[in-house]
Amino acid sequence: MEFGLFVQGHVPEARSKVDPEAEHKALIEETEYVIQADKSGFKYAWASEHHFLEEYSHLSANEVFLGYLAHATERIHLGSGIFNPLAQVNHPVKVAEKVAMLDHLSKGRFEFGTGRGAGSHEILGFLPGITDMNHTKEIWEETIAEFPKMFLQEEYEGFQGKHWSLPPRKVFPKPYGKAHPAMWYAAGSPSSYAMAARKGLGVLGFSVQKVSDMEWVLEQYKTAIQEAEPVGAFVNDNVMVTSTAIVAETHDKAVEIAVNAGMNRFQSLVFRYHDTFPRPEAIPQWPEILPEYDAEIIELLIAEELMICGDPQEVLAQCKRWEQAGADQLSFGLPTGISYEDTMTTIKLLGEHVIPEIDTDPVHRTTRFRDAAQAG
Repeated sequence: MEFGLFVQGHVPEARSKVDPEAEHKALIEETEYVIQADKSGFKYAWASEHHFLEEYSHLSANEVFLGYLAHATERIHLGSGIFNPLAQVNHPVKVAEKVAMLDHLSKGRFEFGTGRGAGSHEILGFLPGITDMNHTKEIWEETIAEFPKMFLQEEYEGFQGKHWSLPPRKVFPKPYGKAHPAMWYAAGSPSSYAMAARKGLGVLGFSVQKVSDMEWVLEQYKTAIQEAEPVGAFVNDNVMVTSTAIVAETHDKAVEIAVNAGMNRFQSLVFRYHDTFPRPEAIPQWPEILPEYDAEIIELLIAEELMICGDPQEVLAQCKRWEQAGADQLSFGLPTGISYEDTMTTIKLLGEHVIPEIDTDPVHRTTRFRDAAQAG
């Protein structure tokens, strides 16, 4: 199992109320988290693209963020988690150009993740008059197979679709090398995992919350991937899942950090903006939020495998549970109100005590897939 870091420009209200530079500091700190993750042996870093989501995510122009990190890092793969290719949000040709440019700047370390957006507050800002988020599915599906053509055809043959069109044009730059970056899809429902697999796409499993969720993920995905008809130059047989991680020198210190992280508000924000997710009965309607988490709740979340938290040996065991369940990549969502110092400690301890015990392959999984396609 490989490891990644997921950042999204989280700017909690508790921080912005007391610091007028909270947004600036949060964005700069997250570049430093990725730089440290590169040094600590993480193989992937994923940056969100969200719009209009106050507090939850202020990282909207992630191609700029990733362009900076392409120069500031050496080995870690940099991924769009996601680029939104709906023509009304980002024209597909502009997306293809960004992907190829980042692939050059990173010297082949870019990972191309796509999706349809977080929810109605975000996406319907670009689609006035549309009230059904399912409308975005047909826009994405008519678009996704066009990217490999833009990447690989000397002159893109052009496209005439329901939602966008383009006459034949040469799209520059081409990706670095003979193939193109591995392609991923941010999936939620079991049917979405199977759909991504049939198209040969890796899955960014932001909806997988605990180890037991891996059962239906893998059943749907790993079965369908065997009969994939890839839209791209190769099959990216990959399921990435995300989890919050807090690692400290002692268990009690990790729990203390978690208690003070404001995760109750963050979890409430998830369901404020991701209104396509089924809302558990325990989650109140915004602006009401979940009660503050105490040590007892944190311990329950750890026991239920809903978060990774503890000293290095405890966290190693928790990560091995994900590996045993079949996850190809475990990516840690940081930060969620955790201080800069505690976040850096988490990254360093994971790099020192956890990653070397689990990920012993020096080559990225997606590099192997891409190299095989280029050799063929």
